[in-house]
Amino acid sequence: MGIAAAMGSWSARHRWAAVGGWLLFVILAMFIGQSAGRVDLDQDKSMAGEVNQAATINDSSGLKSAAGEMVLIQGKGSVKATDPAFRTAVSDVITAVKGTGKVTAVTSPYDTKAVSTDQRSALVRFDMLGSEDDAPDHVQPVMDAVKKVQSGHQDLKIEEFGDASAGKVLNDAFGSDFKTAEYSAVPVALGILLIAFGALVAALLPVALAMTAFLAAGGVVAMVSHSVPMSDTANSVMLLVGLAVGVDYCLFYLRREREERAAGHDRMTAIKIAAATSGRAVLISGITVIVAMAGMLFTGIGDFKAMGLATMIVVAIAMFGSVTVLPALLSLLGHRVEKGRIPFLNRGRKNAARRSPDSGSRFWKTVLRPMLSHPKAATVLAGGTLLVIALPAFGMKTANLSMQQELGDGLPIIQTYEHINEAFPGGPDPAHVVLKADDINAPAVRKAIADFRAEAVSSGASKGPVTVTVHAKQNVAQIDVPLAGGSDRAKAESDLKTLRNDVRPDTLGKVDGLQAPITGETAGSMDFTHKITSSVPPVFAFVTVFAFLLMLLSFRSLTIALTSIALNLLSVGAAYGILVAVFQHGWGASLVGATGTGAVVAWLPLFLFVILFGLSMDYHVFVVSRIREAKMRGLSTKNAIEHGITTTAGVVTSAAVIMVAVFAIFGTLSMQSMKQMGVGLAFAVLIDATIIRGVLLPAVMSLLGERNWYLPRWMNRLPDMTHDESALPLPPAPAAPAGGPQGPHDPHYGQVPDRV
Repeated sequence: MGIAAAMGSWSARHRWAAVGGWLLFVILAMFIGQSAGRVDLDQDKSMAGEVNQAATINDSSGLKSAAGEMVLIQGKGSVKATDPAFRTAVSDVITAVKGTGKVTAVTSPYDTKAVSTDQRSALVRFDMLGSEDDAPDHVQPVMDAVKKVQSGHQDLKIEEFGDASAGKVLNDAFGSDFKTAEYSAVPVALGILLIAFGALVAALLPVALAMTAFLAAGGVVAMVSHSVPMSDTANSVMLLVGLAVGVDYCLFYLRREREERAAGHDRMTAIKIAAATSGRAVLISGITVIVAMAGMLFTGIGDFKAMGLATMIVVAIAMFGSVTVLPALLSLLGHRVEKGRIPFLNRGRKNAARRSPDSGSRFWKTVLRPMLSHPKAATVLAGGTLLVIALPAFGMKTANLSMQQELGDGLPIIQTYEHINEAFPGGPDPAHVVLKADDINAPAVRKAIADFRAEAVSSGASKGPVTVTVHAKQNVAQIDVPLAGGSDRAKAESDLKTLRNDVRPDTLGKVDGLQAPITGETAGSMDFTHKITSSVPPVFAFVTVFAFLLMLLSFRSLTIALTSIALNLLSVGAAYGILVAVFQHGWGASLVGATGTGAVVAWLPLFLFVILFGLSMDYHVFVVSRIREAKMRGLSTKNAIEHGITTTAGVVTSAAVIMVAVFAIFGTLSMQSMKQMGVGLAFAVLIDATIIRGVLLPAVMSLLGERNWYLPRWMNRLPDMTHDESALPLPPAPAAPAGGPQGPHDPHYGQVPDRV
């Protein structure tokens, strides 16, 4: 009966050992993980290319990346930087920020020539003490000091912007918002499960399994982070995926066990059948999801590697828990799994209970009837609709969203960013040239730096001021170059290419042994986009090929494997089309609270592909497994399709509603990248569970007929991962219903009379 049946049967017989072992595993994983601590990802060192090179130079030299801050002093009316009142304000700002004890390397604009060409604006620059990551937590006293100076100079505009102040404002504005969305996911899932099952205990089981799997995964991830550093983003994605698959797997298993009990089997037999069928589907699905998530490891980007590894861990743990501890809990609970029934949610079940347990979903029987009668028309209509939805994807434009695109213009920090950028183009996001030499003060090096500063401005890549900070002891220097393009991302990237391809070779490149990688916000964005774009073909190929092989080995059908891949690709294409239509073209953007970003965030297409390909396989494996089981029991292909769809429609619908609801929560966040992720995932799952699994899959399989089970003779040598569903115990002979008796060998069996 397979490994899933063996594991489920053992757990049901040794229920206390299975439950105790699971709890011990979760507690130990959490304890050891907490003791070990999580190693967080260094974003710069996780990137490939020059950003990584610059971070490596600073790290090896013992120079920690500091959070740079700047204060804009801008005259109103005719007030200029040469006026005494302006000079007094500059002096007051310098004194105030130094007085906080939180800053270092404070520079006067009169020394660094950080005065605008119209003489109306100046920048006081400084660094925050401590690490760049911790700076947002300590910048508030500095911000308060700057505000106090502003209150004493009403004829001037005095505003602060930088890594720390922007980080704090963003954390305050969106940190709690993001956490609220995460914490809302569990109650929303529980509420939907309560409606689906109509019983509190049954609804709690999937959530309990998913959350314990997530807690255990968190501990394991903390241990693994000492080899592969993790991030908060990876933790959030792990929660999303862990909740989705954990609930799905438990739904599949619990549904089948209840179904078998409704068909007349005793408790242990029902658990054994559920283990052999739904348990096997969980294993296949889980392995497929893990393979899909492994695709993220091929990007070479630290955040994606962290997300991929974290989700692989949580899926593996949820999968293992579903085929071990869940059978044990069902064995312990027995009929008590129906405890806590909600009366008003069970009215429809009284009528359903009078029907034969193999009657299937009446709604889906009605929906399927025209599709199975006219499969060509259904295929053309559904497939054509999805292709039309996917059409905008061919014009997809990806980009790393600027701060204004990501957050809009409502926050004061964004307005400050714009004021600085208008006065000093590129000032808020300069390029950083990190120099490493044998002797940073050697005459040849000093001349090369001077030539670079001059040519950076003369080439048009910068309007200045180009500043230099030398760390003589470490033989390291940093040149800060405001890019002339400023907030115009395309122009700024063109300026950066000029620095890298022309200015640097002509100046710094003439000194032997001088390392000069160019980093910064624009460089990081450009390099990230290039890296993620170049990663798409190998990741897509890896995920598609391995998913195809898993489906081929699991169902021993070339046709099933090919149609699985095709339908999943169509689902992903439709999701891409919706993203482009809403966020790039702005069609209906206001309906989801989106702004006109004009592009899809660069990391999202690959992320969506991996996540959706994995999650879509959950439904596909579950539905096709049930169809194959009915076929192995002797039904015709058409009847097997009807049986498989109608007996799985409820659980697939419940699982999809939960995922759509959870993803839609993230679609309500203010950050446009999170909104794009939430909307893309929610629509994709909705399309997959309705048009793909409910319409296109049965129509295509009906068209193919017996060819669904085609396997070329030369492929018979492949490993056989199937099992004989016809060996499953048949339900006991039921009492003759009003419409006539049913034989005990009727292959239609086992639908629990409830809403799932």
